[in-house]
Amino acid sequence: MVAKTLLFIASIMLIQSTKSTKTILFFGDSLTAGYGLSPEEAFPALTEKNLNEKEKRCKVINAGLSGETSAGGLSRIDWILRQPVDIFILELGANDGLRGLPLDQTEKNLQAIIDKVKSKYPEAKIVLAGMMVPPNMGKDYSTKFQTIYPKLAQKNKATLIPFLLEGVAGNEKLNLPDGIHPNIEGHKIVANTITNSLKPLLK
Repeated sequence: MVAKTLLFIASIMLIQSTKSTKTILFFGDSLTAGYGLSPEEAFPALTEKNLNEKEKRCKVINAGLSGETSAGGLSRIDWILRQPVDIFILELGANDGLRGLPLDQTEKNLQAIIDKVKSKYPEAKIVLAGMMVPPNMGKDYSTKFQTIYPKLAQKNKATLIPFLLEGVAGNEKLNLPDGIHPNIEGHKIVANTITNSLKPLLK
């Protein structure tokens, strides 16, 4: 009888532990995918490690795809959302900017992705990873591109990471030879930036 009671209590504790573990979905492009690195070295995995340092608080899913645009993300989001999500981190738009795609279309696609997440998981918290484009795209284009993320964050009451690559972009010691994608040390810095943004959402 005692053994059965202990087994029952252990089962309840396991269920409660599972329920308290948050699923964090990173949805992005080659930055999220960890271009040039192993999945364990990319910032989604490093963020999970940071957050679970003392206790199992979250499970991270890396849904990054190299070369992904906002339109591409919109076309595959339904498939990705077949799994439950507690926190949704949207890291898309940079490839749109590098290709000089219409900014209104990028904003529309990102909003449509957010709408789909909200529709399926109303309680999910949204995090927007802000990006920038090189000045060679033209000052007007670059400036307007940067306004997309704060605008969407305010509209959707989402958490904004002003610039995902803060402290990493432009530093050759923290990037791969292509000068665009972070190396291992760069990903560690990005992971710390994301971790600081996520901690309040996990309380």
